[in-house]
Amino acid sequence: MKPFHRLISFEEAKKIIMENTKEIERIEEVDILEAVERVLAIDIHATFNVPGFKRAAMDGYAVKAEDTFNASLTNPKKLKLVGKIFAGEKSDKRIGEGECMQIATGAALPQGSDAVVMVEDTERHGNYIAIHKPVYPGANVSQPDEDIKKGCKILGKGEILNPPKIGVLAALGIRKVKVYEKPKVEIFPTGKEVVELGKRLEEGKIYDINSYTLASLLKKAGSEARINKIVDDDKKDIEEAIEKAKNADYVIFSGGSSVGEKDILADVIEKKGKLLFHGIAVKPGKPTICGVIGNAIVLGMPGYPTSCLTNAYVLLLPSIKKMARLPFEIKRQEVTLAKSIASTIGRYQIYPVKVKEGKAYPAFKESGAITSMSMADGYIEIPANVEFIEEGSKVIVTYF
Repeated sequence: MKPFHRLISFEEAKKIIMENTKEIERIEEVDILEAVERVLAIDIHATFNVPGFKRAAMDGYAVKAEDTFNASLTNPKKLKLVGKIFAGEKSDKRIGEGECMQIATGAALPQGSDAVVMVEDTERHGNYIAIHKPVYPGANVSQPDEDIKKGCKILGKGEILNPPKIGVLAALGIRKVKVYEKPKVEIFPTGKEVVELGKRLEEGKIYDINSYTLASLLKKAGSEARINKIVDDDKKDIEEAIEKAKNADYVIFSGGSSVGEKDILADVIEKKGKLLFHGIAVKPGKPTICGVIGNAIVLGMPGYPTSCLTNAYVLLLPSIKKMARLPFEIKRQEVTLAKSIASTIGRYQIYPVKVKEGKAYPAFKESGAITSMSMADGYIEIPANVEFIEEGSKVIVTYF
């Protein structure tokens, strides 16, 4: 049996991980349909105007504005209808004095016209249109650079590409765009008690829960996460796993970090890289290990599902978001505690709760119960010097 290294505080652990987290510098080119929620790696400048031509902003009639001056309901101006233009079409006709053309929203203005009269301000009489309201040059017309001006920076490096920004790229005819690569994460479940999904479950064994909760959390956070085959708590197997993951940005081992004969991950990290900490004064999650090997952060997560996922939310998630160049947003709310909670003095505690109608209900069962997390909406933080929180106390919930 070998003891934990010096237990550090939760805040110190988080600080160490964030200090060792580097933003991804690698760039790749992807199709814009694959670029949603990706981080733009270059500035985008417009190479042409959008829409690129004068177009109708309303359904109505393209006119020479001066032909409508002084028009009113009692004294309409009558213009001869000489054609019709739909969106996507271009007319070769030129509007002369006293003429107009019916035009659809988005259609290019015909030559000779400089304004559009809205259809509701007109009345048709055979081949003539009565104009009841005057318009002035440029009225109801989108200019060639109304949307995007040639030469301007339309999107900037570091922006997160959402659907409207994908639309901007499409408007400029850009099909592929350069973005920062997603962080690459390799997940290794450990322990002889863990069984891969799809295999027969024998007595004393449990299915691999942590790999799937971690991978889903990581993918949602903007990274690429791959689940590997279960690794025995054996020095040689751990070393081979780390070698296999040498191109990863993060290597995560789930399990195998409790005190005992099988606790060898810390030794491997010390041998191949630098051990940053082994053990946190936090509940759940005391046996968490963190180190650096090459360019990768190596994280040894607790084996119990609640402990593992809780630590992933509070320690891993902020780091992955920083690595991916994505914002880490925290939503908090003050609520009333619906039931008293007893804590462990001397250890900072992250306690899962369910929030309903302004009240927080304890959701924690035990570290091994995944339903402690599936039933929870978030967690409350209990300082190390607090042993008991009474029902009715005001608490701050941090939402997952």
